[in-house]
Amino acid sequence: MTKILIVEDHALVREAMAQTLSRLEPGIECVEAKGADDALAKLESAADWDLAIIDLMLPDMNGFSLLAVLAKRFPDVPAIVVSAMDDEASVRRAIKGGASGFVSKASSGETMLQAVRVVLDGGVCTPEAATQSPGRRGGAPVSERFGLTAAQTRVLELLAQGKTNREIADLLGLSEGTVKVHMSAIFRALGVSNRAQALVVITRHGVRL
Repeated sequence: MTKILIVEDHALVREAMAQTLSRLEPGIECVEAKGADDALAKLESAADWDLAIIDLMLPDMNGFSLLAVLAKRFPDVPAIVVSAMDDEASVRRAIKGGASGFVSKASSGETMLQAVRVVLDGGVCTPEAATQSPGRRGGAPVSERFGLTAAQTRVLELLAQGKTNREIADLLGLSEGTVKVHMSAIFRALGVSNRAQALVVITRHGVRL
């Protein structure tokens, strides 16, 4: 059973999210929290959480601060931000702060479900604005900027598309173990520790994939 915590202060929005997420799979469990304190209490009182969905505008703590707390106290629980604050700066800040996904509240329910599927599968899902910038097309190739091999560059291209390790392995005809080795080398070259941070780095440097 998949267990998801929905952190949103508007009851109607929480209920709508829970109804949408119920289409993900049979027997999915959605637990609702009306704020950060409520969310942290629920996370501490039970185990086996698969995902947290967080609004940025909470009454007791902003979502960015909550992401930081989650990253420190519950590092094994991935988070997706679902917010009306969907400008590029907010998306980048959320991903840099530890979110594995970002969905605009203007998006469809199917878009949210797709993001949840990607993140539960170990991937990163962000709007196009999070992985592209005006200067990116004219920037240096990522292989030149960070000294990546051709194989590592192909893996990074698929990572940027939100592919999981298993999907990357299948697409490139590699074992998952080999993909993990490439991922570790990519993270070292970029000076990061996870997928979300890697996306932030290549976006900030305006490199081409």
